[in-house]
Amino acid sequence: MTNPVSQSAGALSQDELKTLVGQAALQYVAPGEIVGVGTGSTVNKFIDALASMKHLIKGAVSSSEASTLRLKALGIPVFDANEVSELSVYIDGADEIDGHGNMIKGGGAALTREKIVAALANQFVCIADESKLVQTLGRYPLPVEIIPMAAQRITQQFAALGGRAQVRLKGDQPLVTDNGQILLDVTGLQISDPLAFETLVSQWPGVVTVGVFAFQKAQVCLLGTAQGVKTLTF
Repeated sequence: MTNPVSQSAGALSQDELKTLVGQAALQYVAPGEIVGVGTGSTVNKFIDALASMKHLIKGAVSSSEASTLRLKALGIPVFDANEVSELSVYIDGADEIDGHGNMIKGGGAALTREKIVAALANQFVCIADESKLVQTLGRYPLPVEIIPMAAQRITQQFAALGGRAQVRLKGDQPLVTDNGQILLDVTGLQISDPLAFETLVSQWPGVVTVGVFAFQKAQVCLLGTAQGVKTLTF
């Protein structure tokens, strides 16, 4: 279901569309609550907007060190995930989202903590620009956080599914996540059944987190488009 917002975006840039959806997400933040906050350039726009109502909320649970630093710099208290039993809402971006609210996430290397915080929340609100909306997940390289000693075997398992896995690098060294692990980025996949795919890959020994969010899918997506912010509900 799609509900267009009347505000027109005209010829706004991608960065301006991110600002629009970041601001639009404030309507899902309830006063007096602790807010789940994701990671990435679109979420940074939400964090900046959240600062305007920081006196109305208790604080946030963050999915990355980068988001934690940004929240604290703006004077928003950050709670450890173990300090809260549940969150009313988790607001985060996506690398891809399909018409059912399933997502690929992890382009910013925070997929494990994002999935943990999303699991605490009663509602996942995805904020994204319209380029992220796809029919079938898999065009964007799928991030998978793994234990390093399993890299070769997991690469072979993806090859059996038609995927090509490569270790994500930072410079000439493997990128190390906030959890001290490494990432594979997998191309060549068409994920037509995201729930079954997430179930399968999550069981492979050495996989910490696969970047398919089907169990923790979005209930709402605020999509920045040339016509303005559109609300998709799933």
